[in-house]
Amino acid sequence: MASSAQRQRAYRQRAQVDANQRRVSAWISAEAALGLRRLARHHGVTQREIIERLVIAAQDEVMRGLADADCDQYLGVTA
Repeated sequence: MASSAQRQRAYRQRAQVDANQRRVSAWISAEAALGLRRLARHHGVTQREIIERLVIAAQDEVMRGLADADCDQYLGVTA
C-alpha cells in the first residue's frame, strides 16, 4: 500500500501532464479563507472552482477596459 506522500506525489505527476493546469500555493487571510469556503458551499462547487471563476471574471473586467496596445502587453504575461 502506498503512503500518503507517495499517493500525493503520483497525483501531482499526473496533474503535471495536463497543460491546462497549474499548481498554485498561497497563504491567504483567515477572513478570505472563510469567505472562500462559504462561497463554495453556497454555490455547491469546489473552492478551486470559486477561485477560477473569480480570477477569470476579474481578468475579463480588466481586459474590457484596456486599449488594444495595453491588452497586448497585459496578455504578454504568460509565466
